[in-house]
Amino acid sequence: MKNIITLLIVALMFTSCGDDSNNTVENTLKSNNLETIRKKRAELVDEQQVLHDKIKQLDEKISVLDTTKNVPLITTFKAATEEFNHVLDLQGNVTTKNLMVLKPEYNGILTNVYVKEGQAVRKGQTLGKIDDGGLSQQLAQQQIQADLAKTTFERQKRLWDQKIGSEIQYLQAKSTYEGQAEAVNQIRQQIAKTIIKAPFSGTIDDIMTEQGNVVAAGQTEVMRIVNLDDMYIETEVPERYVNAITKGKAVEVNFPVLGKTIATTVRQTSSVINPANRTFRAEVAIPNKDKTIKPNLTARLKINDYTNESALLIPQSIISENAQGEQYVYVVKDKDNKNQGTATRVVIKTGRTQGDQIEVLEGIENNAELIQEGARSVKDGQTVEVLINENNQNG
Repeated sequence: MKNIITLLIVALMFTSCGDDSNNTVENTLKSNNLETIRKKRAELVDEQQVLHDKIKQLDEKISVLDTTKNVPLITTFKAATEEFNHVLDLQGNVTTKNLMVLKPEYNGILTNVYVKEGQAVRKGQTLGKIDDGGLSQQLAQQQIQADLAKTTFERQKRLWDQKIGSEIQYLQAKSTYEGQAEAVNQIRQQIAKTIIKAPFSGTIDDIMTEQGNVVAAGQTEVMRIVNLDDMYIETEVPERYVNAITKGKAVEVNFPVLGKTIATTVRQTSSVINPANRTFRAEVAIPNKDKTIKPNLTARLKINDYTNESALLIPQSIISENAQGEQYVYVVKDKDNKNQGTATRVVIKTGRTQGDQIEVLEGIENNAELIQEGARSVKDGQTVEVLINENNQNG
């Protein structure tokens, strides 16, 4: 009962003081006296400062007595070793050595085109014919003379073998025959140039010159042939990876236009560094059974250039850096049964990165408990409380 009466008296005193204060301020304002108003304001400012100092003293005492108020809540994860495969991202274009635009070796009229666009052809198959300009008739006449020279030579040889006739007659017949035979071969070689043949097996991709048009040796583009079986991607690799990107390295190839990803390997690397851009060339084999991959298609390459079978990986977001340029993270040590422990700063040495993950080479060990959420707000030696979640259990 005494406590209730005391509380009522205190409440009445505060109410009374508030009313007096209000009335005094109101009376001061009604006075319209500048000096009086300034004096009253100064009094209130002094009272405000006194209250501020008292509140500050109370807050300081509360912070000492309330041991849980300043303990930050954090989340953690356990560092664990895992296989780390670092990849080098590059871009390249699909190409093939079996892509060729065929040009004639002989001047004349394209008299025949024996194939159509999209047609599959075999190596050595005749694709077109150019008018030989009378070479066939010359060959026929030359062949008659060559046959006669051959007959004469054979007869003269039999006589000479029997020691009949002179040696000069035998040599003249032999020379005439050999000359006629060479003349026949030359004409045949010229006629062979009038025939356009497939240099390899593939598909006729485009016919550029129609039958009946005049073609010029080495200049006119007649048709294009391509083989989509032996496809590869050619890319330029920075020279610092010369020991990492080698034949047989695993590659993941993505074709954005096709929405297709395939696994393959590096089939060849060049032995020369390009002095202009300090790169070397790498070829990546492309299996193309369904023929969907075309020459000059753009591809994204992820080439495995480094593997660590027991790597400690952590998020880059939890790493900070001090004034000396050292990287550090916070680990939780001496955790009690209330999940409260000490945040301890640990300087680390890092290796390669992949996405948001970075490899830790030195500083932390397997199974160390690292601060994740709240890592950038805690201080070295500060008491922290670990929140329990699916990735962080009391162990």
